[in-house]
Amino acid sequence: MEKVLIVDDDEELCELVSEYLTVEGFEVDSVNDGAAGLEAALEAEHGLVILDVMMPKMNGFDVLRELRKTSKMPVIMLTARGEDMERIVGLEIGADDYLPKPFNPRELVARIRAVLRRIEKSEDPEAQTERLRSGELEMLTSARSARMNGEDLNLTAVEYDILAELLRNAGQVVKKEQLSRRVLERELSPFDRSLDMHISNIRKKLSEHEGGKDRIKTIRSVGYIFTTEIT
Repeated sequence: MEKVLIVDDDEELCELVSEYLTVEGFEVDSVNDGAAGLEAALEAEHGLVILDVMMPKMNGFDVLRELRKTSKMPVIMLTARGEDMERIVGLEIGADDYLPKPFNPRELVARIRAVLRRIEKSEDPEAQTERLRSGELEMLTSARSARMNGEDLNLTAVEYDILAELLRNAGQVVKKEQLSRRVLERELSPFDRSLDMHISNIRKKLSEHEGGKDRIKTIRSVGYIFTTEIT
């Protein structure tokens, strides 16, 4: 049974979501302020965190920033509907996904399971080893490692899967719809910026290790291309 931590100052919402997730087979803990949420998350007893943005003592962005200093624990952020900036900032900091309030609990469960499947895949000891390499970038899929010039890129689970998909198709355009289905496990919606922000984070991490080169190009309104051939 996977343990999920809810960090939200709306106690009624926490209770309702906890009840729903419990029925769906999850073990759930909840806390109602950011400082307590960070403390609970850092104890590493949970498999995933559901994190609200606006909270007392410490907002969700600050919680995520502190958590990402030492942990790759998957995080789904809850944002205000229509607040695109909240979603962009959350993804930039390192959230795995976001869901705008109010939301359908079934959609939340689908998002949670999609994120956890990526984690389970990364921990599968029988997973087939796939070695992807382009120049100084090397990825070993069985170990979920991604290194540039021998240094760990420190990718989140979703960033890893996006980069691996692009690298498998190096030199070819990968459509956004294809990436969304294969990595995020959902159809691409017209105003979903998740892929754009994850790609932006990957670019930053690659360029930090490669003198500012930009290997991932955006093909406007179509998708992305990893421009160096795979070896």
